[in-house]
Amino acid sequence: MGQITVVAIGAGNRMNVYARLHPHEMRIVAVVEPNRVRREQLAGQCGVAAENCFESWEVFFRKEKMADAVFICTPDDMHYQPAVQALERGYDVLLEKPVAQTYQECLAIVRKARELNRIVGVCHVLRYHPYFKKFREVVSDGRLGELISVNHVEFVGIERMTHAFVRGLWRKESETNPMILSKACHDLDLLVWLTGKKCLQVSSYGSLKWFRAENAPSGSTLRCADGCLVEKECPYSALELYYRKKRWLRHFDIPEGRDEDEAILEELKSGPYGRCVYHCDNDVVDNQVVSMLMEDGVTINFSMDAFTRDSGRRTHFMFSHGEVFGDERLLTVRYFHADRQNEVYDFSEFSGECNYHGGADLEIVRDFLHAVCTRQRNALLTNIDSSLESHRIAFEIEKERNRISSV
Repeated sequence: MGQITVVAIGAGNRMNVYARLHPHEMRIVAVVEPNRVRREQLAGQCGVAAENCFESWEVFFRKEKMADAVFICTPDDMHYQPAVQALERGYDVLLEKPVAQTYQECLAIVRKARELNRIVGVCHVLRYHPYFKKFREVVSDGRLGELISVNHVEFVGIERMTHAFVRGLWRKESETNPMILSKACHDLDLLVWLTGKKCLQVSSYGSLKWFRAENAPSGSTLRCADGCLVEKECPYSALELYYRKKRWLRHFDIPEGRDEDEAILEELKSGPYGRCVYHCDNDVVDNQVVSMLMEDGVTINFSMDAFTRDSGRRTHFMFSHGEVFGDERLLTVRYFHADRQNEVYDFSEFSGECNYHGGADLEIVRDFLHAVCTRQRNALLTNIDSSLESHRIAFEIEKERNRISSV
């Protein structure tokens, strides 16, 4: 496979991960990013010349085509238009999830890709994770009989919830997407991919129950660093999370050479991440349950829970002749027949943070580059056509949740 040239549109956390992978198979030739610190850091790491750095995708697309593909790692509300522009200018596209903010926009990208014979991959990286690949093998090979029902839980975790969905970039549905799509599109994609079935009907309940102004404790202030009287005992303290623990700092954009503590305190005093969780402008849900009726009478219960200490997924598939369940570390297969030996698979080495999703990030980039090189769009495990069903379900779920909550 020859070296594929790539334009990085968006220079945040995800693009910085992808840019480190496969240096012999791909080369970043341009960076598009409005944040100067991020733009310059990524350009420096990849050896991109200043004349190939752009502040906006609108300016970039006025240029002649300069690469084979673009990686679109922008915020959710800036996926659709750059994707369409890229396809029209002859680029193949690796697109961060979710695909777009409406199902109609998702369909439009698919139609454009088909019309122009371009390749579009969606970053549903968990399909490449060793744990979920083994899960699908067990589910698909018939050893457990006929699938009856599924229970799946995503523990968002309280740190991720307050960082991303209360204070952070995904806190407002109008600016990104409903949480069922912006956070749980991985889960819906996995449920469709693992079962191999389409969804016929959904029902959903959920709300923004806790992170609201009326729940603010007495003595709290608009910012954790403003002399809040309950900050030391508050489980959501920004000072504790960012300043004392030094957690979740990847969105702080601390310039090289800047004193870290000083930069963190400045952010907490004036930036979005220093706000009290009860006094933000967030509107996405902090709890949600979903029921899905799939083809062949298969039922799925899915719960998205923010109020957990740890994050992770628990999945339980129940069949006519056995069951399979796991927590992303251990995968257990149990048979109902006494003569069959249970099976346990250990994926602990692939779990935890900062491991490139157990190597899945590496695999999805390799798969995309291979598809671009060979022009085999259907060989791409996460091609956009295969992502449509999970996105359709997400929009239907949110429509149903809103309908029920308004009754």
